[in-house]
Amino acid sequence: MIGWRARLGFLVPPGNPTVETEMIALAPQGVSLHFHRMTARGATGSLEGQNERNRMMVDNIDSSIELLAMVNPDVIVIAHTATSYYLGRQGEVDLLARLQSLTGKHVVTAFGSVARALQRLEVGRVAFATPYSPATTLQGKAHLEAHGFEVVNFANLERVANIYDETAERAYRLARMVDREDAEAVFLSGTGMPSLPVLAMLEQDLRKPVISSASAMMWQALRLAGIKQPVPGYGRLLTLD
Repeated sequence: MIGWRARLGFLVPPGNPTVETEMIALAPQGVSLHFHRMTARGATGSLEGQNERNRMMVDNIDSSIELLAMVNPDVIVIAHTATSYYLGRQGEVDLLARLQSLTGKHVVTAFGSVARALQRLEVGRVAFATPYSPATTLQGKAHLEAHGFEVVNFANLERVANIYDETAERAYRLARMVDREDAEAVFLSGTGMPSLPVLAMLEQDLRKPVISSASAMMWQALRLAGIKQPVPGYGRLLTLD
């Protein structure tokens, strides 16, 4: 049977080529992955019009998740961190309650996974880095603070033409730049910017936990599906529980 240990579903922004690649790299044997694109129009990956695309994805998410639920996943992940920043804390709570009622499945967001991961790592003070516009980055900072985290430093990647053209090497330099001595962890936001190849290197170089939206999503999805197998090589988080 496909997914004889667990089936994980991911709702992915249109144009995002990164989620499938990074989730496949992390999936343990016997865990199947199932992807469905959310609906949004416009220049995908562009910093221009991001709020409008976020709105379109949320407005059309019910039909997207109903189709994904047909493969009977154990957990469904909304694999877009900025959706949570756009909605705000209560909006995110309300959306998850509605989608869980609609599907009868565990439904989590990328950001919700990050929040759980930071709590599991016992992190209160975080350095926050994004590939977004300054405005969306500030939304993300406010969302972290609304969940009780202290953002000791934050920055957005400069000269981004398209998030989906970015590289893990640029993510590495961004994390090094945003880190501060008083930060207990570094969080690289965004499911479109590649991050997995550099997480372990960053932890070695910075001597602290470094998580990304990608690593947190898989950690939380596996945890909710009852899969306890560690996934080494991608940072401390994925070796816990």
